[in-house]
Amino acid sequence: MEQPKTPILVSACLLGVCCKYSGGDNLCPEVLALRDKYNLIPVCPEQLGGLPTPRPPAECFAEGVHNNLGEDVTEQFRRGAEETLKLGQLFGCRTAILKARSPSCGSGIIYDGTFTGTKIPGYGVTAALLLKNGYQVYSEAQLEELP
Repeated sequence: MEQPKTPILVSACLLGVCCKYSGGDNLCPEVLALRDKYNLIPVCPEQLGGLPTPRPPAECFAEGVHNNLGEDVTEQFRRGAEETLKLGQLFGCRTAILKARSPSCGSGIIYDGTFTGTKIPGYGVTAALLLKNGYQVYSEAQLEELP
């Protein structure tokens, strides 16, 4: 009997789902190819939090998240992070591959909140919650580090 595949949460945009803030995707063939080894569970924390697609771009500011129109979308980002964690628990995930630099999914580096493209050390809302709950979080640039 074939061994069940390990479930991994994956940013849906990396799998070609058009859920990116602009309405497009961030298809990463290298991530998609992992479906042969892992059970990929697609998530878009921003949609799970109730934000539409497309939507204004957002960046993290101190303790919250604002879009480029100045609107506070922190609550939607927090709700999406919590829903993503629930899905991870439901499917037995302990690992996530999340979109680099995203205000939800960024791990290690995010944009600084000035909408100038400046990057700083930090974690998106969902990545931070998953890490706090013992998940291993990787970006699409760290696939060689997967167990």
